[in-house]
Amino acid sequence: MAAKDQRPITEEITVAGSDLVDKVKGLIQQGSVRRLVVRRPTGESLLEIPLNVGLGVAGALTLMAPVLAALGAMAALVAQFRIEIERDPDAPKVLPKAGKGDQPPD
Repeated sequence: MAAKDQRPITEEITVAGSDLVDKVKGLIQQGSVRRLVVRRPTGESLLEIPLNVGLGVAGALTLMAPVLAALGAMAALVAQFRIEIERDPDAPKVLPKAGKGDQPPD
């Protein structure tokens, strides 16, 4: 089956307001997340964050800084959140970090 025909994997987790920003940062760093939807426990959508799988983690976190600040403000007001996570089925769950052995020879 071609990658275009595969549906994204969706899961939902519940996090405390104090852990919201750290959890979102961790999900962005995983690299396989296409989209995050932050919801109240009632199901009302507060924020949708589309992510590009090809975007580097450092670049994503830099571009997401204002969004993460807004999440921090919301976390102070609401005790619990639900995060809907949409993942790319073909992408690795964690991007490999470059090590000494990954560098091309001189």
